[in-house]
Amino acid sequence: MSEAQVFALGITLAWLAGIRAYLTVFGLGLAGYFGWIELPGALALCQSPWVLGVSGLLAVVEFGTDKIPGVDSVWDLLQTVLRVPAGAFLASAALAGPEGEMALGWAAAGGGAALLSHSLKSGARAVLNTSPEPVSNLVTSVGEDTLALGTLALVFAHPWLALGLLLSLTIGAALVVFWLARRVWRWRSRQPRPDSGNPARV
Repeated sequence: MSEAQVFALGITLAWLAGIRAYLTVFGLGLAGYFGWIELPGALALCQSPWVLGVSGLLAVVEFGTDKIPGVDSVWDLLQTVLRVPAGAFLASAALAGPEGEMALGWAAAGGGAALLSHSLKSGARAVLNTSPEPVSNLVTSVGEDTLALGTLALVFAHPWLALGLLLSLTIGAALVVFWLARRVWRWRSRQPRPDSGNPARV
């Protein structure tokens, strides 16, 4: 890969970490362990049996937890302290120097990309959880799983295409979340207050 392609790879992986950190690490490690791809830089750490085991177990836990309305928002809040550092590591590991050193600037860029996608995901779930039906939440969660796996399959062959796809989806999703949030706010503002119909007592 050229330096530009490795840059696109690192930022894409960091973005995915904000959505599915454990699945991203597990997918990377699995591909490297079986020799399907050659992991650049310090990303080879992901193919360690210990990393594979822990990330695989946590990916299964997240797969189920993320599909329960309300619980998913609590899970997202707890994962804030893990997804952003994971994004920082994946970006800096992919872009590590020839001696394996990790640049602070790349780590900051990766952490920022992970924070952006994580914030978008958390905001979308908060809006969706205002609806009592679980279908939209379930569909969104499955869509995130599919996006993470599909992008992982694409990013090593076409890193710029994968990054461009994620950027387009980010802009589109942000607009949808903004539109939904405005509709929810307007709907709530039109709801009568609990005591609006009760006459005041003297």
